[in-house]
Amino acid sequence: MPLSIPSAERRLMHRRAIDVQVFARDDGLYEVEAELTDTKTTDMSVAGGTRLAGEPIHAMRLHLAIDQQLTIQAATSVTEWMPYPGSCEQHGDVYSRLVGLNLMKGFRLGVKDRLAGTQGCTHLTELCQVLPSAVIQAFAGTVIDTQEGSAEGHAPFQIDRCHALRSDGATVQTHYPRWYRKPGTASAAAVPAMPASSS
Repeated sequence: MPLSIPSAERRLMHRRAIDVQVFARDDGLYEVEAELTDTKTTDMSVAGGTRLAGEPIHAMRLHLAIDQQLTIQAATSVTEWMPYPGSCEQHGDVYSRLVGLNLMKGFRLGVKDRLAGTQGCTHLTELCQVLPSAVIQAFAGTVIDTQEGSAEGHAPFQIDRCHALRSDGATVQTHYPRWYRKPGTASAAAVPAMPASSS
């Protein structure tokens, strides 16, 4: 359903852009680079002076190294644009606390426990929230089996993880008939273990 046409004229005030890129490394690990950028369409006064329209208010990045099981092996952050220079970037290497967390197993609660409130940067900590689904999308079809003929009797990873791919729905019946279950019957789409490391 398309968005309704605005009933009044509107003007862009603010844009937040989030970009996540995932890279395969030759040593069997994967790198995740996540960036958050906030810009305004008018000049804005901040503690560091005047930020011109289009210049970032915030520009910050998280950089992770993860394994095939989605466990974080290394983590760091960089803050390049901030409203309070000399303060915003002074959280040190606090995002190294992400090491050991698994993106699929309690990640968001782990982030809250280790980095909530004054322990870190609000924006970098919020950026963490998009990482699990972004990395799963990157791994889909390569590291994670998403095909009908999944090995070891496991359903494709995506079954019963969203409304469109519920095991008693038409999409699964059409595209993954082996895993289709009539409404009212128990789903056989067991959540598979993450792939074993090739190292």
